[in-house]
Amino acid sequence: MTNTSQSIAVLIPCYNESLTVGKVIDDFKAALPGAAVYVYDNNSSDGTGDIAREHGAIVRLEPRQGKGNVVRQMLRDIDADYYIMVDGDDTYPADAAMDLIRPIMDDEADHVVGDRLSNGTYGEENTRAGHGFGNDLVRWLIGVLYGIELNDVMTGYRAFNRAFAKTLPVLSPGFEIETELSIHAIDKRWRIRQVPIVYRDRPEGSESKLNTVSDGMKVLGMIFSLFKDYKPLGFFSLLALIFLVVGLILGIPIIGEFNATHMVARFPTAILAVSFVGLAALSLACGLILDTVVKGHRRDWELDVMRVYDESSSRG
Repeated sequence: MTNTSQSIAVLIPCYNESLTVGKVIDDFKAALPGAAVYVYDNNSSDGTGDIAREHGAIVRLEPRQGKGNVVRQMLRDIDADYYIMVDGDDTYPADAAMDLIRPIMDDEADHVVGDRLSNGTYGEENTRAGHGFGNDLVRWLIGVLYGIELNDVMTGYRAFNRAFAKTLPVLSPGFEIETELSIHAIDKRWRIRQVPIVYRDRPEGSESKLNTVSDGMKVLGMIFSLFKDYKPLGFFSLLALIFLVVGLILGIPIIGEFNATHMVARFPTAILAVSFVGLAALSLACGLILDTVVKGHRRDWELDVMRVYDESSSRG
């Protein structure tokens, strides 16, 4: 683990951002003069790492491709009191960095989200309609499944404290990392603050690495996977309800026929209906068992968070 005397670490995961990474580093050095700026180069072929070194960043190579893999390694390696995570594409304003960190320094938040959507700047600047639709869909789904609304789930501009960073289990390998961060913060009841920021689109010549369809499907898969892992009772209860409804749709006509004729003419359908009802009962039982397991894991995680807080207090 890299131990640093700096209280703030700026984390910049990069893949082929040679056009913008130098400006991003310079801007954050100006906005946060005492911060250590880290660039993790994810197999760039355009000299991103060399440019980052020339501008004074601490550069590391992460050979496992994917933003999630980069963020996981950053949080393992870098030890600081406060973290700012930002993309290297120069779409996020460095002069908003202190606005994101201040609620954490004031002990009012653990995780701060740079919100591009509520002030309309993302809609004005973003020229990719599919990205805007994807943001809205993901935000709606998380609101439905978790009962809490975040204005911007997929923003790449965030701040968090040491306890959040050191107890975050990063599971996603790619661009799903932003969704995972949001869901983790909601599920573990971290104190979340949303700070509106001015978003600007990529400069000419710089291209997004995000594929709207394939990466969007991965994000949706991550949402449902984490819903299953974090809230198994809700997930399996929903599954049980679906199985039960299908079983009743198949079974009620059979019961009606039996009452009228005292015969079961469609045995395969009857067996199928009973099977779906049995699957509903099995799903509900799985949800109850896994809910107990998850509560045990949550207790262990809470104790781990307390340990990290104690370590952070001793550092100070």
